[in-house]
Amino acid sequence: MSEVIGIGSSPKRKEDARFVRGRGNYVADIKRPNMLVGVFHRSEHAHAILKSVDVSAALAVPGVRAVFTGEDMKADNVGGLPVGWGIKGKDGEPMKEPPHPPMAHGKVRYVGDAIAFVVAETEEQAQAASELVVVDYEVLPAVVGLVDALKPGAPAIYDEVENNLCCDWHLGDAPAVEAAFRSAAHVASIELVNNRLIGNPLEPRAAIGEYDFATGQYTLWTTSQFPHVVRLLMGEMVLHIPQHKLRVVAPDVGGGFGVKQFHYAEEAVVTWAAGRLGGAVKWVCQRSEGFVSDAHGRDHVTEAELALDEAGKFLAMRVKTLANMGAYLSTFGPNIPTNLYAPLLSGVYVIPSIYCEVKCVFTNTVPVDAYRGAGRPEATFVVERLVDLAAREMGIDKIEIRKRNMISRESYPYQTPVLVEYDSGDPRGCLDRAEVLADVAGFEARRAEAASRGKYLGLGISTYVEACGLAPSRLAGQLGARGGLYESATVRVHPSGVVTVLIGTHNHGQGHETTFAQIVSDHLGVPFEDVSIVCGDTDRVQFGMGTYGSRSLVVGGAALAKANDKVILKGRKIAAHQLEAALDDIIFEKGEFSVAGTDRKKSFVEIAGSAYVPFDYPLETLEPGLEEQAFYDPVNFTYPGGAHFAEVEIDPETGVVTIMRYTAVDDVGTVINPMIVHGQLHGGIAQGIGQALFEHGVYDQTSGQLLSGSFMDYCMPRADNLPNFLLEQHSTTCTHTPMGVKGCGECGTIGSPAAIISAVVDALKPLGVSHVDMPATPNHIWNIIRSSSARLAAE
Repeated sequence: MSEVIGIGSSPKRKEDARFVRGRGNYVADIKRPNMLVGVFHRSEHAHAILKSVDVSAALAVPGVRAVFTGEDMKADNVGGLPVGWGIKGKDGEPMKEPPHPPMAHGKVRYVGDAIAFVVAETEEQAQAASELVVVDYEVLPAVVGLVDALKPGAPAIYDEVENNLCCDWHLGDAPAVEAAFRSAAHVASIELVNNRLIGNPLEPRAAIGEYDFATGQYTLWTTSQFPHVVRLLMGEMVLHIPQHKLRVVAPDVGGGFGVKQFHYAEEAVVTWAAGRLGGAVKWVCQRSEGFVSDAHGRDHVTEAELALDEAGKFLAMRVKTLANMGAYLSTFGPNIPTNLYAPLLSGVYVIPSIYCEVKCVFTNTVPVDAYRGAGRPEATFVVERLVDLAAREMGIDKIEIRKRNMISRESYPYQTPVLVEYDSGDPRGCLDRAEVLADVAGFEARRAEAASRGKYLGLGISTYVEACGLAPSRLAGQLGARGGLYESATVRVHPSGVVTVLIGTHNHGQGHETTFAQIVSDHLGVPFEDVSIVCGDTDRVQFGMGTYGSRSLVVGGAALAKANDKVILKGRKIAAHQLEAALDDIIFEKGEFSVAGTDRKKSFVEIAGSAYVPFDYPLETLEPGLEEQAFYDPVNFTYPGGAHFAEVEIDPETGVVTIMRYTAVDDVGTVINPMIVHGQLHGGIAQGIGQALFEHGVYDQTSGQLLSGSFMDYCMPRADNLPNFLLEQHSTTCTHTPMGVKGCGECGTIGSPAAIISAVVDALKPLGVSHVDMPATPNHIWNIIRSSSARLAAE
């Protein structure tokens, strides 16, 4: 039986009914009439001049319809892939932004760079032909390491980019920081690496381009988190297709995590090829191909220092980071290690002065861009490792030092020294509750028990804050954004009272069809089952900015709430006419419009019906119909936060790290669906654990070959690597979003890596270990134990 299911409830997810039955509609499932199949021939070298590309043998393979190269696209005036965010260096000069052709011409710059696109009747034919493409390379020296890329005499990836330096960026007050360090009683210093990650969503990327001669219409089906942005970037800047002649559809998307956030070369190539061939062309990425063509994440090298007074109070922080951009600038690449990183270096602490320098560096590797958390996990890892180290060096308990320096709940709104102002929060409340749930008081007894079994037990902690719901557009524009960061929603009430929502964000596993339906059900009083959600089609949905940065509920949900309010206001006007009352006397509650102080009322269904059959309707002042649209541009970021505790056990004989307990208390603002929030936190924590213990994208330093190019060499966390998570929410409501929401999609990935590594270091404390770089693999830990034991024995 249909019922109203509102905010705070946990109904089963609407979308799962089709997914668990295998009825999802993914790009790889789509079949178009006479559709051809394409395969990319990719560079086997990290850095080389393309002397020639011979496609004659490939063209002779039966079933092959065409073989296109970068030179073909260049001759057709196809543009380079655009960058959606530009930054400026310390000197005020814009970043170096060399062109990024969809397929290489003249030179390849990383293993996996696309050289040719073979189109045939079947995938087998295209694959066979791709192997016959003959490329004459003049191999050049490659550079993949950040430090190496900046050294004098390093191989130049672009002739016009000196020292491979894209941009030397900074934020903060350097003189104030220098003064604070001069007066400090203690300085904690650390050098650390934030390892390169490869996203590997369950569904590999795919794209279908189609051209209709009769209408001149192009259609692209793609695995994208933001189809409208793809249409804007690809149509206007790459293929020069008028917006009204290009439709972009992102159907069901099987995981994104940022990996599917960008405008990729393959989308432009298949669409362009479809126009050249006058039909439909499909490309589906193979898993091994994804390792060398999906944008990677993280990859920082950082030096950081924290100045403290005699009591352990924080005075200042100084951070220098090298950030890998890869061989080309991806859609949002320059923004991640700068504007989404440095403004979070204050964490949940009062730190009077902060200064951060970031050098964005080109290397002969896959382009680097946003991966779940995007800048905030990197910032949290720096801050929390420094705090742990300072506590250890000063002989202060690591929980106590955090409490001494935390921003109090009474201090909000809190202006940090690095641009952002936190509107609300209670980090001490999160920490206090997590400390109880994690049974910190009983830890030493557990440590002693583990020691009796010959194991090392460690307790780790991470407190964090993040900025999500990227906003507002004006501020983002000042920071280099080349587009707005608003969101849109249309609420279409049908004559029967059922509702269709057209929303500009996109669902790639988060449960939007459920959460957004709950918001409508709660606001309009309509049955949950009577609400359907439409997204991901530029011909059906008004322009929207898509899903990334935990913005769907924060920004998209806010637009939806505003559209609901407009529907209610129009309904009140209709009801005022029909009930012969003043508008101010009409109350809307629980799906009914009533006159205050009387029993006169109209149901939502009655008002919806009369809007479309307007016999008794204020036609003089209102248009018929009941459909409203709203756009929402936030006034600030939102700032979720929390405290995570991890307890790990290390086997000194094997170096294996086992997570025994994991506890988190997070402040995500108003919770729409507790089950979905917990699911998002579970997934985020799992991905953070993956970075901390298992995952690492590794390149050969000489050849530039990706050594971790398959699941044989790139380890993902499995179910048996993860404990049961003990999770709670300790929420403060956001002061500026319509429902008080803050976002939750990236919290787990931000809080968990630092907590895990903190626990690993704590477990190895008897060996004098003060820091462990990620990932803490068994081999890495085993070597640390052996070398530390040998050092202690020698002493």
